[in-house]
Amino acid sequence: MSLTNLQISPYTGSDEQQWVRCRVLSFLDSAYFDDVARAKPSYQNPAIEWVASDLSGNIVGFIDVECEQTPNTVCSQRPGLGGMIWNLGVHPDYRRRGIAKTLLNQAIAIAKRQGIQRLEAWTRDDPSVVAWYRAQGFRLVDHYLHVYLNLEESQNHLSAQKTGLRPIHAFAHCCNPAEFDRVRSQFTRVHDCNLFERLLDSV
Repeated sequence: MSLTNLQISPYTGSDEQQWVRCRVLSFLDSAYFDDVARAKPSYQNPAIEWVASDLSGNIVGFIDVECEQTPNTVCSQRPGLGGMIWNLGVHPDYRRRGIAKTLLNQAIAIAKRQGIQRLEAWTRDDPSVVAWYRAQGFRLVDHYLHVYLNLEESQNHLSAQKTGLRPIHAFAHCCNPAEFDRVRSQFTRVHDCNLFERLLDSV
């Protein structure tokens, strides 16, 4: 299917069920495979929310960008009004057809008109995803570690703060680069969490 057989349009409330299903499938083979959303998120600030649909009206791609009205309230402490890409994905059966790039370009055009000067996106260490963001003009500006502790690791490294409770599984952040190698060697599931930024030209 080519892009000429797709419709790119703003998200509407009636799209939610298909949006959720598409997100689950688009994340399933990524490092975010267990980041399952049961409903589409809403945003405190103005958001650019668009979807790509096939000829039958099935959602096959999506992008959500929350746009700051005051600098550094949604995005990192960097110069200029930012837009955070909270969700961007394509159904696995429709990849490598330019859908994600088309959605991103649509979001960029709207963001520029709204005075957004840069976009940010957090992603993990999937090589294809990292390569895609770099190919779209994003650069890596920060990173830390996401650490998942299994049963044995939780019991060996954590203690309960409440009597009668014991840790079974845990999720943690490691933000000290001096500890990265030790953490990677000590725990089974560790991901680089990468912050990418793309500066936007003026309209």
